[in-house]
Amino acid sequence: MSNQSLEPSQRLVSLDAYRGLTMFLLIAEAAWVYQTLLDAFPSDSFAHAVFTQFTHHPWNGLRFWDLIQPFFMFIVGVAMPFSLNKRLAMEGKSSKVTQHILRRCLLLFLFGTGLHCVYSQKLVFELWNVLTQLSFTILVTYFLMRYSIKVQLGISFGLLILTELLYRVYAPASPFVMGENFGSYTDMFLMGKINGGGWVAINCIPTAAHTIWGALCGNLLLSKRNDVEKIKILSIAGIIGLILGYGLDYLEITPIIKRISTSSFVMASGGWALIALAFFYWLVDMKKQQSWAWAFVIVGMNPIFIYLFAEVLGHRWLFGFIKIFSFGFLKPLGISELVLAIVTALLTLGAMWYLCYFLYKKKIFFKI
Repeated sequence: MSNQSLEPSQRLVSLDAYRGLTMFLLIAEAAWVYQTLLDAFPSDSFAHAVFTQFTHHPWNGLRFWDLIQPFFMFIVGVAMPFSLNKRLAMEGKSSKVTQHILRRCLLLFLFGTGLHCVYSQKLVFELWNVLTQLSFTILVTYFLMRYSIKVQLGISFGLLILTELLYRVYAPASPFVMGENFGSYTDMFLMGKINGGGWVAINCIPTAAHTIWGALCGNLLLSKRNDVEKIKILSIAGIIGLILGYGLDYLEITPIIKRISTSSFVMASGGWALIALAFFYWLVDMKKQQSWAWAFVIVGMNPIFIYLFAEVLGHRWLFGFIKIFSFGFLKPLGISELVLAIVTALLTLGAMWYLCYFLYKKKIFFKI
């Protein structure tokens, strides 16, 4: 058991592994791995039920895939005290750090809105991408980090309460109906359209709590508390989040809906994010079980780059490129198209992983 505090510049291997695994799962989705596996099994089979967990829940409920974005936004928050302390040591002025954060948030906003243009194959103004959401949550978290833990927690829960009030005041009788809620109303005001899947731009308000909680956890891991205390605090906080989130849903007070980031969803997914961090910290940094994490850490070293690459080129070009050769060489052998699609998806994932490995070996890391 370690009683040492972490140096601000010291890398936390558990955080690298946590981020890397999250990014690996994201690029696997872009490589069509989950969709091809889902298509390969009958809808009433156990395997199909398993791979359904790698799709978003249509509305009220929580699947594993609904946790990936909260994990990503939470991890960004955890990393902020480490990266900002290091940058402050380098720059020497907090104003320089503020300029860096403002520039970073602007780039994330532009990347996020730009991706929607790629998706639509034309110029559009849409605010539903995770990078657009992050541009807001990082900014809020950064300006809150100078305040006490109580203030940060208070504001994070205040954002959840604000979200509850906005939805309930707008439609008191049925506040959480897809396409008819306050989030959809604001989308019509901001963009003149609503999302067919029910996603809303103001998700950035409640999900800012994920990044704020992440930053609090980052400071906890940097503190002089011993490892057992850190894991205990993370685990208790995670369990409280799960009880509150699932409790609100079970009591039919506020349903768990990822697509509009209800308060119950934020707390439940935040609880899972906290427990996941506690587990990774225990396994990787305390128990030193690090050899397995190497393949994932490589992916997490260039998170924004590989996310953009996967979204722009993964299933939009790379899958089709590899399909030319996988189908061309293997289809004459009598292999079914379902199997060939799975093979192609796995090869696409492997190609994106190798790109991360190549950048890692060349010590090329894209920073914004």
